[in-house]
Amino acid sequence: MTSSTATQLRELLENLLQAPLPVRLRAWDGSETGPTGTPVLIVRNRRAVRRLVWRPDELGLARAYVSGDLDVEGDLFAALDRLATLIFRGADAHGLPKRAVAAELMRLGLLGPHPKPPPEEITMRGSRHSRGRDRRAISHHYDVGNDFYRLVLGESMVYSCAYWTGTDAGYRLADAQRDKLDLICRKLGLEPGLRLLDVGCGWGSLALHAARAYGVDVVGITLSAEQADHARKQVAEAGLAAHVEIRIQDYRDLDDGPFDAIASIGMAEHVGAGHYAAYAATLFRQLKAGGRLLNHQIAKLRQPPPGERKRRSFIDAYVFPDGELAPLATTVSLLEEAGFEVRDVQALREHYARTLRAWVGNLEAAWSTAVGLAGPGRARVWRLYLAASALSFERGRIGVNQVLCVRARHDGSSGLAATRKDWEPCGIHPAVGSP
Repeated sequence: MTSSTATQLRELLENLLQAPLPVRLRAWDGSETGPTGTPVLIVRNRRAVRRLVWRPDELGLARAYVSGDLDVEGDLFAALDRLATLIFRGADAHGLPKRAVAAELMRLGLLGPHPKPPPEEITMRGSRHSRGRDRRAISHHYDVGNDFYRLVLGESMVYSCAYWTGTDAGYRLADAQRDKLDLICRKLGLEPGLRLLDVGCGWGSLALHAARAYGVDVVGITLSAEQADHARKQVAEAGLAAHVEIRIQDYRDLDDGPFDAIASIGMAEHVGAGHYAAYAATLFRQLKAGGRLLNHQIAKLRQPPPGERKRRSFIDAYVFPDGELAPLATTVSLLEEAGFEVRDVQALREHYARTLRAWVGNLEAAWSTAVGLAGPGRARVWRLYLAASALSFERGRIGVNQVLCVRARHDGSSGLAATRKDWEPCGIHPAVGSP
């Protein structure tokens, strides 16, 4: 009796990917095989297999999913969790398979040329982390459209991990993002009359909160034209134009310091490992003696085994081109070398996992609208990216930390309280009145 297409395909994929498939599989002819009660991996056409033949690793799987050649029926988190051995580690084999597997591919009519990557995949040109290349990388990720980001991020328009302090049913993502913004402001010791620099200011949420609730003057910088446009409109509508300035500016062009406080929230990941020392030195120069820096940064928690070949990742190809993660110890060391005194480190890994799950929920709840705004391929990129990132935080593959630093005064004093009591309480800081 001839085995079904799904059975033949399952055996082929397991040989190709060098790992068992812990989910059910459905082939393009409707045949199925594998365990029941699990998500279903849908192979919609032969091109999906060709993508894996030519690239049997994370990137090949991503290309097949983004293009729609491969799909998941059921809980995406559960599917990715079961497929973690395939998602989080690339297969050792690369390129066309060995003769025995090639013969099976030929019999099934699966051999063919290398399919072109989906149009959402980007290949960066020029010198890495040059000004022009950095602008293109930022534009690729952030200029997807403000309406799309609003759909995913929610009303807060904050694109970094929230700080979940509430437990009642009415406590939502917007509340957790408000509490995160307030935590940053309290750690920085903001008060009326101070001047804050927000590096990588996003859509202006921190700048608005700091000006409105703490009475500070804020300069926010970004390389994204769409972010700047949204932030400026929000500033104008809030009547804070005299106190919040949003610029399209590279951090390397800052020349109007010193500032009383600096926030770098989710910015350092874009700087690059080879440029981080210069970035830290720039922030140090822009800060007054006695001023504070709050650096909020994703960290690499697991180092690759010695000798492991570095392969291009899904994140680099589709999400954050040129983004780089460093271990916390490296970040702290470089901040200290720049002259900062590191005073506090707070790990927020579980907070980011919960935030990402909330973003996935937003995206899935308005899926047809998301597809209409960004296109089916881009929407699939985001669904895969957010879900896989949530699992990475939950499994301890990556972390995120707030590092509070001070530029000590000449006499060595820091100006910080002896305990954390000034920033431990949660909730909105009392409004200081209309600026």
